[in-house]
Amino acid sequence: MICGIDEAGRGCLAGPVVAAAVILPKDFDPTGIGDSKKLTARQREKAYERIVREALSFGIGQCTAEEIDKINILRATHEAMRRALAALTLAPELVLVDGLPVPNLHANCRNLIGGDALDVSIGAASILAKVTRDRLLVAYDIQWPEYGFAGHKGYGAATHLAALDKHGPCPIHRRTFGPVAQLALRF
Repeated sequence: MICGIDEAGRGCLAGPVVAAAVILPKDFDPTGIGDSKKLTARQREKAYERIVREALSFGIGQCTAEEIDKINILRATHEAMRRALAALTLAPELVLVDGLPVPNLHANCRNLIGGDALDVSIGAASILAKVTRDRLLVAYDIQWPEYGFAGHKGYGAATHLAALDKHGPCPIHRRTFGPVAQLALRF
């Protein structure tokens, strides 16, 4: 059994980093599955529902903004991946990770640069991580509407930076990230 792992939200100024681990059946149809950044929100949502329905197992892991600030974004990303792998109900024989190697992830682990476009299980993990994170940011938008999280999903968009400038950071902002750290000094 092959498990694909990918993350979403690494470069954001707010919210968690989210990772997903996915084990797909051998006969899974790869149509519409791939790098989540190349799909529309509607395509991702449709693919998400199919992946959740057809996967043999999937797990989601995340690290909060507070954890990211404590251990740094790289370590937090790796920890989110470990948590996603631990959430699986089946034990994979091989783990494929998008990007660079992740220490202490799995005894039989391989990394693939650009893996979300090369392997369907990594592409599926990319979609699960992105949709899960986007849904979280939409929920945060209800709690902190002044930041516009539903629109920019925590990335450093001009509207987000303007809201930070006006309101300062909220509890889900990553205070060690440059733009947030600089603006936090004023509040």
